[in-house]
Amino acid sequence: MNTATTGNGGDKVATGFSEQYLTFMLAGEEYGVDILRVQEIKGLDKVTRIPNSPEHVLGVINLRGAVVPILDLRRRFGLEAIAFGPTTVVIVVRVAGGQDGRTVGMVVDAVSEVYNVDAGATQLPPDVCGSVDTIFVKGLATVEKKMLILLDIDRLIGDIIANESMHGFAAA
Repeated sequence: MNTATTGNGGDKVATGFSEQYLTFMLAGEEYGVDILRVQEIKGLDKVTRIPNSPEHVLGVINLRGAVVPILDLRRRFGLEAIAFGPTTVVIVVRVAGGQDGRTVGMVVDAVSEVYNVDAGATQLPPDVCGSVDTIFVKGLATVEKKMLILLDIDRLIGDIIANESMHGFAAA
């Protein structure tokens, strides 16, 4: 994986503060999540479906003794469903919620890179941001002449935590 520093228009911006993002592909777009939230990246295993769960919740897995809900981000964003392929992975993340937070897995098309994103180089998303509800978008950043959509993982997955008791499972 490459590491790059971003700036506006390709210029380096020195604010003294940057964050690292793990980026992944989803329907040809590159998204990023705060790397400090990522616990692991694993291949997609068998998922146990939970009755009456939302369409974007594929089910749960047992991850070292913890029951972890697995989310299909394509479905969560209302994107076209495709067959899982050899690059499909689960990114296991820690989100805010409860006393110590919760662990949730996100199915993505492929993992891309790890980037250092200068805090001064991120911009707020426009009101219209394609198929992704902008409430989930923390910001946009240009890295190596491409646009990254930086996700707010707590907002993106917050409904899973809020509704976990309704669906018969508790996130780890």
